[in-house]
This record gives sequence, structure tokens and C-alpha cells, in this order.
Amino acid sequence: MKPRHKKLAIIASGVTALGVASILVLNAFQSNLVFFFSPSQVAAKEAPIGKSFRIGGLVEEGSVRRQSDGVTVNFVVTDTAKVIPVVYTGILPDLFKEGKGVVAQGKLANDGVFRADEVLAKHDENYMPPEAASALEQADKARKTVLMQ
Repeated sequence: MKPRHKKLAIIASGVTALGVASILVLNAFQSNLVFFFSPSQVAAKEAPIGKSFRIGGLVEEGSVRRQSDGVTVNFVVTDTAKVIPVVYTGILPDLFKEGKGVVAQGKLANDGVFRADEVLAKHDENYMPPEAASALEQADKARKTVLMQ
């Protein structure tokens, strides 16, 4: 093979390897991408059923129920406009409380119950996850708009 052909073959194989690596990285990124939805968006059926996403808002007062197995917890997440029931099996964070901010990651079942794989709670008195704070603000604006009409 001529030196010119060797250079072209090396360049072509390098471009091919770079293309394959890019496809693999983008595919891995796509499979690990998790979207956030508020309870109002979930109630409006904007969230995917059977695919993993995050839901956030406040834990509704009086909604936390522990099952007899000691590790399964049922609670309701609200954005003050809509509520979504959540079931979580595992140990909850120490700061998980009724009336406080929470973000849960999991899947929405066909029965409308969110089955959480992970629950994140706020870490101090002034913190609320940005997604949850934004969802609460949007729900409050929507509620005020409806009241004004």
C-alpha cells in the first residue's frame, strides 16, 4: 500500500472509532436521563407511564402510612394543586417529614400510583429542591389565576 493510502486508512479508521464512541456515549446519556414532573403535570398525564422520572413537591400532612412490614411507606406528594400517591420500600431519609419538600424517583404505574425507587428530602430549614420549589410556584400561580377568573 502506498503511504498516501495508509494515511487515508488511518484517518478513516480514526473517524469511525470516534463516531462509534460518540454514539455509545450519547446512548448511555440518553438511558440515564431522568426528567422531573410536578404532581399537576403527572395528573395531566404529561409524565410517561412505566418509565423512570422524578416527582417533587410537599409531603401532604397526615398522608404518611407505614405498612406492617416496617419498610414500605405510602405517602402523598402535592404541589398544592394536585396530589399523587407514592409507595416507597426502603429506609426514608432522616429529614423526611410531612409538610416538607421531597423529590422521589421511580415509575408511575398504570393504577396512577408512583412507585419510588429513591426518596430525597430537604437538608435544612431553608432548602427545597429547585424542581420542587419551581413546581410549587407554578401551581400557586395557576391556582391564583383560576381564583381571579
